[in-house]
Amino acid sequence: MSIAAFANMCRPLLAAPVAIALIATGCGGGSDSDPEQTAAPSASAFPKPAGKTLEQLARAGTQSDLAVAPSEQVFSPGENRYAFGVFTADGKNVPDAQVAIYASQPGKPAVGPYTASSSSLETDAAFRSQTTANDPDAATYVYTTDVDFDHEGQWQMLAMIREGDGTYSVSAVHPADVGESTKIPGPGDAAPVIHTPTAEDVGGDLTKIDTRTPPGTMHDVDFADVVGKEPVVLLFATPALCTSRVCGPVVDIAEQVKNERPDDAAFIHMEIYEDNDPNKGPRQQVLDYGLQSEPWLFVIGADGKVSTRIEGAFSEAELNAAIDKASNTG
Repeated sequence: MSIAAFANMCRPLLAAPVAIALIATGCGGGSDSDPEQTAAPSASAFPKPAGKTLEQLARAGTQSDLAVAPSEQVFSPGENRYAFGVFTADGKNVPDAQVAIYASQPGKPAVGPYTASSSSLETDAAFRSQTTANDPDAATYVYTTDVDFDHEGQWQMLAMIREGDGTYSVSAVHPADVGESTKIPGPGDAAPVIHTPTAEDVGGDLTKIDTRTPPGTMHDVDFADVVGKEPVVLLFATPALCTSRVCGPVVDIAEQVKNERPDDAAFIHMEIYEDNDPNKGPRQQVLDYGLQSEPWLFVIGADGKVSTRIEGAFSEAELNAAIDKASNTG
C-alpha cells in the first residue's frame, strides 16, 4: 500500500468546502490470538515543549524515514481522540513505534507530548471476511492518543519518534482543522432516529444491504426500534466500496465483539450508498448523520444519547470500552 493510498483511504461522500482526506488508518488480517496492544511510552521519554514552537521542536530530531498518516479529520475544541497509522517508505505498517504527537497553532508554543499506544486491527480467523482477507495491502495497526485542542482553527501537527538508541526523528503530519461546525452528532447529543434496513426488509437477501463477503449478522433489528431502549452499536461502513478496505476490518471487529457479548448492545451495520452503488450517492441515513466520509462508529446509551463517536479505524479494545461506557448511561 502506498502512503498516498493510505492518506486517502475512504472517499468523500459529498462535495464539501474542505476535502475530507486522510480518513482511515488500518485494516485487519486474521489471528486466533487476542488482539495485540502496545502501551504508550512515557511522556517523560520525549522532549517537553517548554515554550518552543513546533518548528523549534522539530530541530530536536532528524527527518524520520517513517510516514505518519492521521485517521481523523473532524475535531472539536477540547480533548479529542487522535488516531493514525505509521508506515515505512515502501508502505509497510509499523506496529510498535514509540511515537508522541505535538500540536500548535501557527506561531504559538507547541503542546504535547501526547504519546500513543498501538493496537492490532486483526480479528480471529472465524470473523475475518473475504473482503478483508483478499486485500494484500491491508494495514494492521492503529495508533491512538488524546490531543487537547484548546481553540478553533488550524493546528499544525508533528510526530516525534523515539529510536532504539534514544535519539529522535520527526515527521510532519497533516494539519488538523478544529471547529464546532459539524452536523455529526457527538457525545451527549441525542442520536438521530433513523430506520436501518433489516434482513426481513430485503427478504433475507443481505447482499442488498451489506457489501461484506460474506454478509454480516448485524441486520436483525431496525435502529428506530431499539434506540432509547438499550445500548446500540451503529456502524456506518461499506466493506467492498471503501477505497482502503478499512471498512471491512472494522466491520469484522464489530462482528467479533457482537459474538462475544451479544446481550450487551444491539449491533447494526449501516451501508453507505443507495443500492450499494457509489454513483447513486449516499443513503438518506448517512445524510441524516451528516457524514461525509466512512467508516463512522456511534455507540449509543439506553438513554438514546451518543456515548462514543469514532471516525475511521478502531480496535476491538476501543469498541469494548465504548460498549462498557454506554452500558453505564441511561
